[in-house]
Amino acid sequence: MLEKGKEILSQQSFSLLLGAKLEAFETGSAELSLEIRDDLKQNNGFAHGGVVSYLADNCITFAGASVLGKCVTSEYKVNYVRPAIGDKLIARSTVLYSGKRQSTCECKVYAQADGEEKLVAVSLGTITKIDAS
Repeated sequence: MLEKGKEILSQQSFSLLLGAKLEAFETGSAELSLEIRDDLKQNNGFAHGGVVSYLADNCITFAGASVLGKCVTSEYKVNYVRPAIGDKLIARSTVLYSGKRQSTCECKVYAQADGEEKLVAVSLGTITKIDAS
Protein backbone atom coordinates (compact mmCIF):
# COMPACT_ATOMS: atom_id res chain seq x y z
CA MET A 1 0.00 0.00 0.00
CA LEU A 2 2.86 2.39 0.80
CA GLU A 3 4.42 2.00 -2.66
CA LYS A 4 1.08 2.77 -4.36
CA GLY A 5 0.74 5.85 -2.16
CA LYS A 6 4.24 7.02 -3.08
CA GLU A 7 3.36 6.60 -6.75
CA ILE A 8 0.27 8.78 -6.27
CA LEU A 9 2.28 11.43 -4.39
CA SER A 10 4.85 11.48 -7.20
CA GLN A 11 2.07 12.61 -9.57
CA GLN A 12 1.21 15.66 -7.44
CA SER A 13 3.28 18.54 -8.81
CA PHE A 14 2.64 20.80 -5.82
CA SER A 15 3.69 18.07 -3.40
CA LEU A 16 6.90 17.60 -5.37
CA LEU A 17 7.52 21.36 -5.32
CA LEU A 18 7.29 21.37 -1.52
CA GLY A 19 9.34 18.18 -1.15
CA ALA A 20 6.66 16.13 0.62
CA LYS A 21 7.38 12.49 1.43
CA LEU A 22 4.89 9.76 2.25
CA GLU A 23 6.35 7.99 5.28
CA ALA A 24 3.47 5.63 6.14
CA PHE A 25 0.23 4.60 4.43
CA GLU A 26 -1.97 1.81 5.71
CA THR A 27 -5.65 1.20 6.19
CA GLY A 28 -7.01 4.04 8.31
CA SER A 29 -3.87 6.15 8.60
CA ALA A 30 -1.14 8.06 6.80
CA GLU A 31 2.01 10.03 7.59
CA LEU A 32 3.59 12.73 5.44
CA SER A 33 6.68 14.83 6.10
CA LEU A 34 8.69 17.62 4.55
CA GLU A 35 11.88 19.47 5.31
CA ILE A 36 11.38 23.09 6.40
CA ARG A 37 13.45 24.97 3.83
CA ASP A 38 14.08 28.71 3.93
CA ASP A 39 11.76 29.26 0.96
CA LEU A 40 8.90 27.65 2.94
CA LYS A 41 9.24 30.03 5.88
CA GLN A 42 7.31 33.21 6.51
CA ASN A 43 8.88 36.52 7.55
CA ASN A 44 9.28 35.54 11.23
CA GLY A 45 11.39 32.51 10.36
CA PHE A 46 9.01 29.62 10.92
CA ALA A 47 7.15 27.43 8.43
CA HIS A 48 4.40 29.32 6.64
CA GLY A 49 0.87 28.42 7.74
CA GLY A 50 -0.01 27.52 4.17
CA VAL A 51 2.69 24.84 4.18
CA VAL A 52 1.40 23.41 7.47
CA SER A 53 -2.16 23.51 6.10
CA TYR A 54 -1.13 21.78 2.85
CA LEU A 55 0.50 18.97 4.81
CA ALA A 56 -2.61 18.46 6.98
CA ASP A 57 -4.92 18.53 3.95
CA ASN A 58 -2.92 16.04 1.92
CA CYS A 59 -2.36 13.75 4.88
CA ILE A 60 -6.07 13.54 5.76
CA THR A 61 -6.80 12.85 2.10
CA PHE A 62 -4.33 9.95 2.07
CA ALA A 63 -5.89 8.56 5.26
CA GLY A 64 -9.35 8.83 3.68
CA ALA A 65 -8.12 7.25 0.45
CA SER A 66 -6.89 4.26 2.44
CA VAL A 67 -10.51 3.30 3.11
CA LEU A 68 -12.43 5.00 0.26
CA GLY A 69 -10.15 4.69 -2.75
CA LYS A 70 -10.06 7.64 -5.15
CA CYS A 71 -11.22 10.71 -3.21
CA VAL A 72 -10.87 14.44 -2.57
CA THR A 73 -11.09 16.74 0.42
CA SER A 74 -14.57 18.24 0.60
CA GLU A 75 -13.81 20.41 3.64
CA TYR A 76 -11.27 20.79 6.40
CA LYS A 77 -10.24 23.16 9.13
CA VAL A 78 -6.91 23.81 10.80
CA ASN A 79 -6.19 25.02 14.31
CA TYR A 80 -2.65 26.33 14.67
CA VAL A 81 -1.41 25.83 18.22
CA ARG A 82 2.17 27.16 18.00
CA PRO A 83 4.65 28.37 15.37
CA ALA A 84 6.23 25.61 13.28
CA ILE A 85 9.87 26.03 14.30
CA GLY A 86 12.33 23.31 13.38
CA ASP A 87 13.85 21.51 10.45
CA LYS A 88 11.03 19.11 9.56
CA LEU A 89 7.22 18.94 9.57
CA ILE A 90 5.50 15.62 10.22
CA ALA A 91 1.76 15.08 9.70
CA ARG A 92 -0.05 12.02 11.06
CA SER A 93 -3.66 11.34 10.11
CA THR A 94 -6.23 8.79 11.14
CA VAL A 95 -9.73 7.98 9.96
CA LEU A 96 -12.23 8.67 12.73
CA TYR A 97 -15.28 7.44 10.82
CA SER A 98 -15.89 6.11 7.35
CA GLY A 99 -19.09 5.43 5.44
CA LYS A 100 -19.61 4.38 1.83
CA ARG A 101 -18.84 7.79 0.31
CA GLN A 102 -17.27 9.93 3.04
CA SER A 103 -14.69 9.69 5.78
CA THR A 104 -14.02 12.02 8.67
CA CYS A 105 -10.30 12.24 9.38
CA GLU A 106 -8.08 14.06 11.84
CA CYS A 107 -4.48 15.13 11.50
CA LYS A 108 -1.86 16.33 13.92
CA VAL A 109 1.10 18.23 12.49
CA TYR A 110 4.38 18.38 14.39
CA ALA A 111 7.53 20.44 13.92
CA GLN A 112 10.70 18.50 14.63
CA ALA A 113 13.79 20.24 16.01
CA ASP A 114 16.84 18.40 17.34
CA GLY A 115 14.86 15.14 17.23
CA GLU A 116 12.06 16.50 19.43
CA GLU A 117 8.52 16.84 18.05
CA LYS A 118 6.16 19.64 19.07
CA LEU A 119 2.52 19.83 18.05
CA VAL A 120 1.94 22.85 15.78
CA ALA A 121 -1.51 22.22 14.28
CA VAL A 122 -4.59 20.03 14.49
CA SER A 123 -6.90 19.48 11.54
CA LEU A 124 -10.27 17.83 11.00
CA GLY A 125 -11.65 17.13 7.55
CA THR A 126 -14.23 15.36 5.44
CA ILE A 127 -12.94 13.26 2.56
CA THR A 128 -15.34 12.30 -0.24
CA LYS A 129 -15.10 9.36 -2.63
CA ILE A 130 -15.13 10.31 -6.31
CA ASP A 131 -16.12 8.22 -9.29
CA ALA A 132 -13.29 6.53 -11.15
CA SER A 133 -14.23 8.26 -14.43
